[in-house]
Amino acid sequence: MVAAILKGLSRVFFRIEVIGKLNVPKPDAEGKNKLLIIANHESFLDGLLLGLFLPIRATFVVHTSVLNSRVFRLILRLVPYLAVDPTSPLAMKKVIKLLEAGKPVVIFPEGRITLTGSLMKVYDGPGFVAAKTGATILPVRLDGAARSYFSRLSGDYPRKLFPKVTLTILPTTQIPMPDAPTAKIRRRKAGDAMRRTMQEMLFASQPVQTLFSAFLDAVDIHGRKTLLVEDMRQTEESYGDLLKKTLAFGRLIEKTTAVNESVGVLMPNVTNTVCLIFGMSAMQRVPAMLNYTAGTAGMQNACIAGNIRTIVTSRQFLETAKLVEVVNALQNVRIVYLEDLRSEFSLLDKLWLMGFALWSPNLAVKKSHPDAAAVVLFTSGSEGKPKGVVHSHRGILSNIAQIRAVIDFSPADKFMIALPLFHAFGFTCGAIMPLVTGSKLFLYPSPLHYRVIPEVIYDRGCTVLFGTSTFLGNYAKFANPYDFYKLRYVVAGAEKLNEEVRKSWMEKFGIRILEGYGATECAPVLAVNTPMANLAGSVGPLLPGLKPRLEAVPGINDGGLLYVKGPNVMLGYYLFDNPGVLKAPEDGWYSTGDIVQIDPDGFVIIKGRVKRFAKIAGEMVSLETVEQIASKASPEHQHAASTQPDAQRGENILLFTTDKDLVRDALQASARELGSPELAIPRKIIVVTELPLLGTGKTDYVTLKNMAETAS
Repeated sequence: MVAAILKGLSRVFFRIEVIGKLNVPKPDAEGKNKLLIIANHESFLDGLLLGLFLPIRATFVVHTSVLNSRVFRLILRLVPYLAVDPTSPLAMKKVIKLLEAGKPVVIFPEGRITLTGSLMKVYDGPGFVAAKTGATILPVRLDGAARSYFSRLSGDYPRKLFPKVTLTILPTTQIPMPDAPTAKIRRRKAGDAMRRTMQEMLFASQPVQTLFSAFLDAVDIHGRKTLLVEDMRQTEESYGDLLKKTLAFGRLIEKTTAVNESVGVLMPNVTNTVCLIFGMSAMQRVPAMLNYTAGTAGMQNACIAGNIRTIVTSRQFLETAKLVEVVNALQNVRIVYLEDLRSEFSLLDKLWLMGFALWSPNLAVKKSHPDAAAVVLFTSGSEGKPKGVVHSHRGILSNIAQIRAVIDFSPADKFMIALPLFHAFGFTCGAIMPLVTGSKLFLYPSPLHYRVIPEVIYDRGCTVLFGTSTFLGNYAKFANPYDFYKLRYVVAGAEKLNEEVRKSWMEKFGIRILEGYGATECAPVLAVNTPMANLAGSVGPLLPGLKPRLEAVPGINDGGLLYVKGPNVMLGYYLFDNPGVLKAPEDGWYSTGDIVQIDPDGFVIIKGRVKRFAKIAGEMVSLETVEQIASKASPEHQHAASTQPDAQRGENILLFTTDKDLVRDALQASARELGSPELAIPRKIIVVTELPLLGTGKTDYVTLKNMAETAS
C-alpha cells in the first residue's frame, strides 16, 4: 500500500514518463533473469523512482553509507537491497552471486550522485561483474531528477520543486570479458567498456528536436531571467532578451525570403548573429554561414554552390571589417542589411511580438522537421572550391548530445568563442551548444587578437576555450601565467596539436590541452580526448553513436582510410558544379579523407590525409610526418610541407618554414630521433615570413601547393 501511494504521488508531482518498456527482457523458462540494470545517478530520488516504476522487481545495490540515514532505511524496506562498498573487490562477489542465481540487480556504476550534471567517474567493479557473469545489461536513463531539490548540484544549476522526470529504458547490451594478460587489466578494460555503455546511454536517450524547440526547452528549464551571452559590448543578455531578438529577427527575415530558402549569413561573432540563426530556424529558413575571410571569389563560389540568392549582413560590420568592396563585387545575390530591416518592423509586428509571440513562441513559429535542413556550412576550400555541407536539426543536436555525453559542460561554465561562427566548430560549440544547454558564452570577433584574448578570458572568467594549435600557441606566448586560472577545458581541433604547444600550456599554465578531431561534414566533432579517456598523441575515442570503418590504402600498412556513419553525419553536399542539389553520402558513410589507426582501447591516431601523402620512388610518405620532423628540429617556428612533381622520383617534398637557420642536417638528426624514414626529409627548404592561413586558422595548403609548383 505504501508503494502504491508513493507511486501515485510521484506520478502527480513529477509527471513520471517511462519510455521503452518493451526493451525489458523476459525471464527464461525457469523464471530466472541474469539481468544487470544500470542507471545514471542524478538525485536521492533515483533508487525510489526505479523501484516504483521499473516493470521488474530487482535487488538494489546501494552504498553502505546510505544505511546511515533513517529515511533511506525506511525507503529500502520497499525493495530487496544489498549494501556494498564499491571500492572493495570483495563487495562485487556478492553481486556476482546474485546474478548467477538468476536475480535481476540494479546498480549505479558511478557509485555516487552527480555533482556536475553529467556522467562522473565510472567504477571498474560493475563492468567486471557484467563481463564475469555474462549478464544482460539493461541501461536506464534518468532525466530531470537532477533539477529537483533532491540533487547535489550547485546553485548554478536550475532547480524546481517538482520537475518532470523521464525514465528511458534502452535496448539491452553485453560486455564480453576483455582479452588481457592479467586480471587487473581485464578489470580496467571492463570498466572502460561500462563507461562507454553509460555514455552511449546518455547520448541515445536524448530527445529528437529542432534547433528552435531545443532553445525553447532551455529557456523553460533555465528561466528567462538567466544571463547567458555577451560580446565585445560586454553587456550580458538573458534568455528572455535572446528570445525577444530571435523572434524579431525571424519575423523580419520571413518578410524578405521564402520557406526552406538557404539564406546567406555574413555576420561577425556577436549576439545578434546567434539570434539571427535561431530566428531563421524558427521561421523555416536555412542559414548558410559565409566565410567573410574568403574574399569575393570564395564567397561567390559558396553562393553558387548553395544556390544562395539573398545575403543578410550589417553595414557597420562591412565597414569595420573593410569588406564593403568585397561584398559589392558579388554577383547575382541580393544584399539585405539589418539596419534597413529594423525600419520594416511595423506596429503590427511589434504587437505580434509583445502580445503573442513572446508568450506563446511555440505557436508563433513555423514547425520544422528534425530531419530537415538546419544550416549550410562551407568547407574551408583548403583543397579546392568550397562545398556546401548541409546539416539537419537532428545532426547538429546529435553532435551536441555526443559531446555532452563525454564532457561535463554545465551552467557553471562560460565559453570563450573566438573561432568564427561560419566555422563548423564555432557554429556548433559557439552558436548552438551554450544556448540549448544553459552554459554562458562570450563571443569574440577574431581569433587573431593574440594579446587581447587572454586578457578577456581572465577578465570575464571564462572556463572553456576552443582553438586551433596555431591559435593556442600564440595565446600562450602573450598570456600572463595567471590569465587562464579559471580555464577548466582547453580543446584543440582543426589541425594537429603541436607538441611544443602542448608542453608550453602545461608548463606555463598547468593546463592539459585536450586534442580533438572533427570535420565540417560531421557537425563537426568525431573524437575528443577527455579527462576520463585521454591518450597523448591521439585525438581520443570516437564519440558515442558513431560507427567507424577502415579501408586499406595501397602503400600504407599502419592504418586505413576512415569512414564514419552516425546521426551527426551531414545530409549531403551542395557542389559548385551542381548548385543547390543535395549529394548525399553513399549509404550514410562519410569518407573523412584521413588515414588513421584505432588502437585496442578505441583511441584514434591520425597518420595524415590521403591527399597529404607524397609518393616518392614508389613509397608513401606522410607530409604530416615531415612537419613533425621540422617541429622537432625547430620547435619555436612554424612549418608546413608540400610537394612538386619530379620526373625521376615521382614527387619531391618541399618544406616551408619561418626558421631562416633551419638546415637539412638538423632535419636528419630530428628524423633519427623520431624514427622517421629518410624519405621524409624534404629535398628543399623554403623560408617564409609567415605561413598562409585560412580564416579558420588552418594552414592554406592550396596556396602552399601553388608556391611549391612554381618554386625552382
